[in-house]
Amino acid sequence: MIEQTTTTPIEAAPVPGGRVELNGQIYWTDAKGALIPAEIVKPTDQLVDEQVRKIMGFAVPLNAQVARFKQHTLNDVADLMAVLAQEYSTKIGGEKGNVTLTSFDGTLQVKVQVQERLTFGPELQAAKALVDEYLTELTEDSGPELRGIVHHAFRTDQSGLVNRAELFRLLRYEIPDERWQSAMRAIKDSIRVDGTKEHVRFYRRADARARWEAVTIDVADA
Repeated sequence: MIEQTTTTPIEAAPVPGGRVELNGQIYWTDAKGALIPAEIVKPTDQLVDEQVRKIMGFAVPLNAQVARFKQHTLNDVADLMAVLAQEYSTKIGGEKGNVTLTSFDGTLQVKVQVQERLTFGPELQAAKALVDEYLTELTEDSGPELRGIVHHAFRTDQSGLVNRAELFRLLRYEIPDERWQSAMRAIKDSIRVDGTKEHVRFYRRADARARWEAVTIDVADA
């Protein structure tokens, strides 16, 4: 029997006040860590601060509850898969652990999708050097689109991560130049699987002929 998970009402969690008392005087701590006397903090700043702390008081425990719900769901699905595997003496679900569970009447659905986290090794720098060498021989008129694609593919974001989708896009180009071919092999060799992340998605519909509608848990999409 799969254990049913339950939720409890969200209660506000204590949030640091951002204020200190020194020698009987109340000070507010600003973003630089400086202590500002309470009487010179603008009322509007005080109001914003109050509301942010009030909202965060509910957001923090809600985040923890969603995390617990996700883990309970994954555990329930894993238990069910184990029971089914024992019953039928075979592995249930996709090759990477993906599985879709649908209610008997076809109106409710739970999907567990396992996504690999990819990183890129030092071979990527060799690939960029080879691509740059190839591009230097192209005229401005002969490869402007390709130059733009390469620029976006190897450009890193604020976290130092390359654009994975644009990088994989380069692999689709059939360019016979030996340096390009070597660069594409280097890109493929640079790919590392740095663990996996499990996503749980929920769907419902009025009847078995209706379209599925997502039941979102993401606050941004609620």
